[in-house]
Amino acid sequence: MGKLKSFTINFGPQHPAAHGVLRLILELDGEVVVRADPHVGLLHRGTEKLLEERNLLQGLPYFDRLDYVSIIAYEHVYSLGVENLLDLNPTGSARWTRVLFLELTRLLNHLMAITTHALDVGALTPFLWGFEEREKLIEFYERASGARIHAAYIRPGGVATPVDVTTRTDIAAFLAQFPARLNEMEEMLTNNRIWRQRLVDVGVVSLEQALSWGFSGPMLRGSSWGWDLRVATPYETYSDVEFGVPVGLHGDCFDRYLVRVEEIRQSCLIAGTALDKLNLLSAGEASTPDREGELQPSLQMEDLIAHFKKFTTGEVIPPRLFVYTAAEAPKGEFGVYFAGDGAKPWRAHLRAPGFVHLSALDGIAVDHIIADVVTLIGTQDIVFGEIDR
Repeated sequence: MGKLKSFTINFGPQHPAAHGVLRLILELDGEVVVRADPHVGLLHRGTEKLLEERNLLQGLPYFDRLDYVSIIAYEHVYSLGVENLLDLNPTGSARWTRVLFLELTRLLNHLMAITTHALDVGALTPFLWGFEEREKLIEFYERASGARIHAAYIRPGGVATPVDVTTRTDIAAFLAQFPARLNEMEEMLTNNRIWRQRLVDVGVVSLEQALSWGFSGPMLRGSSWGWDLRVATPYETYSDVEFGVPVGLHGDCFDRYLVRVEEIRQSCLIAGTALDKLNLLSAGEASTPDREGELQPSLQMEDLIAHFKKFTTGEVIPPRLFVYTAAEAPKGEFGVYFAGDGAKPWRAHLRAPGFVHLSALDGIAVDHIIADVVTLIGTQDIVFGEIDR
């Protein structure tokens, strides 16, 4: 009598649905997954060790490159961490500007997540429509920071530049027309027979499993737990905004898709509120007359020297000071841990949501067929910059 043996294949890194440099070793019984073993290490850039060799201002650009789909959200958490270390308090205008661009970043991320997921499953049109909208959002990035991708816009203590009136007007126009475009994408997917067959009852994660695996973001909320750091531990000005936290019921891939769609709608509401607040603050500043005859002090050589020294050596971190700062990034809870001692962090560690979600792929994928693995990776919204850091 012959002996049965599992078949092992490499899924990626060359696979178009591997979302970067993921190497996934699948052990199969026919087409059924027996074991899924994610391998990391192909991209590894040593970000945490690089942070330990840079001062606090020099470390910021590395966060743009961790999740290159949620750029501003990641540099924001770093800036919050530095502000907690040094006890810095940004102005109200800077906080509302941050909230505005954080929610535009959530739109960018979820549009990428949903449309590339659809592309992996076989739907091309939502991908083309979604990237048309993403291009408009990236233009707002460029107008605010000068960069399309690596913005370095949110910085410790505030933002690089305020948002001008023209940009605020154009963002308002975008938010007015965008929900109609989102409805068109939903019409293509939500009740589509093929889309539902590929997602419904696939990759079911119970609430107990989601909590034990350390899920966060849409992966956790899809399993019916409405945990959102913007509500649970408010930061910036989120406590002054009313918005909903969507949750799923069943915990499958379809629930996680629906959660992301509704989060896009809620982000539009939050961004609209932030715009209104910024317009009010801007109107108040414009109505305050300048004091007649006041002259701005000229920049002296001593000021230039002090400025140069601050940006080359950085602020001094008090010794034996430990800070963990987390925020609700589009993919889930992203956290930055610093141990302070001098001008550079003595220890830097990052809590990346994608790493946690990918580590649970084996538990989710077992007993699914190999075609479902594509759906599972898509619903996890993986970007390898944050995973293999």
